Amino acid sequence: MSLEELREKAFFQNSIDVWIMLCEEKKWDYSDIKNYLRFIDYLFSNGIKIQRFPLCIKESGGMFERGKDKTSFLERLSKVQSDNASAFTIKLTQSAIATMRGFAL
Repeated sequence: MSLEELREKAFFQNSIDVWIMLCEEKKWDYSDIKNYLRFIDYLFSNGIKIQRFPLCIKESGGMFERGKDKTSFLERLSKVQSDNASAFTIKLTQSAIATMRGFAL
């Protein structure tokens, strides 16, 4: 699934699902917490408007058929002491998607 396909499901998405889709597109491993935190820093530094929101760990796994891996990622993320170690709401505009695709590891 691409970021555009994710946007078709809902215009506003959580940053975890966006991160997973971006990693799928780029053939990266999404489970690296440090890379996720770098991605969130990148979004902030590029003016992407995102807002923190509570994401229930136990209910977050269904969409990607890898729920246990995603749940493990979220549990590890919840233990990180950082303002960026959360889930955020992101509006998936074309310009936001283009900016996200500019992120490099």
